Amino acid sequence: MHFICCIKQVPDTSKVKIDPETNTLMRSGVESIANPYDMVALEAALILKDTYGGTVTALSMGPPQAAQVLREAISLGADEAILLSDRAFAGADTLATSYALTKAIEKLAQNTPVDIILCGKQAIDGDTAQVGPGIATRLGYTQFTYVTEIKEIDTINARISVKRKVEGGSEIICGPLPAVLTVELELAKPRRASLPRLIHSLRSEISLWNAEAIHGDNQKLGLKGSPTWVKKIFSPPLKEGGPRFDARENPRQAVEDCLKTFLADEIFAFQFRKRWER
Repeated sequence: MHFICCIKQVPDTSKVKIDPETNTLMRSGVESIANPYDMVALEAALILKDTYGGTVTALSMGPPQAAQVLREAISLGADEAILLSDRAFAGADTLATSYALTKAIEKLAQNTPVDIILCGKQAIDGDTAQVGPGIATRLGYTQFTYVTEIKEIDTINARISVKRKVEGGSEIICGPLPAVLTVELELAKPRRASLPRLIHSLRSEISLWNAEAIHGDNQKLGLKGSPTWVKKIFSPPLKEGGPRFDARENPRQAVEDCLKTFLADEIFAFQFRKRWER
């Protein structure tokens, strides 16, 4: 079986700050990491490879330094790594990103048919959760989102069964392969790389593909292919909190003031009285 895992290099959002003058992310000096959701997807791909056999291809799009996350994928067990890197890809939104990745996957499928594509549910820098579904739509593959468990793969009938999150619970669904899975963090716990694999990853070649290599339409790549534009980035205002009532000197008065504040809200007052009448 052929498993493809899409991995994105993202800034460590816990350390990112916003420039108050330009309203843009200050990436300078901020460490870049592999998107945590994508690393869970990679672990799932590696487990499937161990269980059903086959190969795992790690795929990423970004600047040359994004090769770092692909070497990490190789150190963990990926068999091949491909980086899409070209100025033509710069500034891509989720629509243009899914297009470029799809073209790369189509090229890979020409040599080895693709069975399952795994992506993280979302990237921690954008939180859109759109790229995985975009790839599935473009390829016409079965789509499974918010996957928390891969129940079974029927290799004979080319079907897969998964457990996924839904509002208020979960459900188990199945469908035909090939398929695209976008996964939740609880699906798997990423493994640690062994020393031999770390050495192997340093010696491995990362295939570099540009726009020409994937036969991409320049009007659908990068900024040209991105209908989404970020007008402004800003930090949300700090919450000041609600009123406080000091009961140290006059507890009775504090309770009365608290009740008056709550009952001033018509909806709360109605529900409170309704509950009290019971």
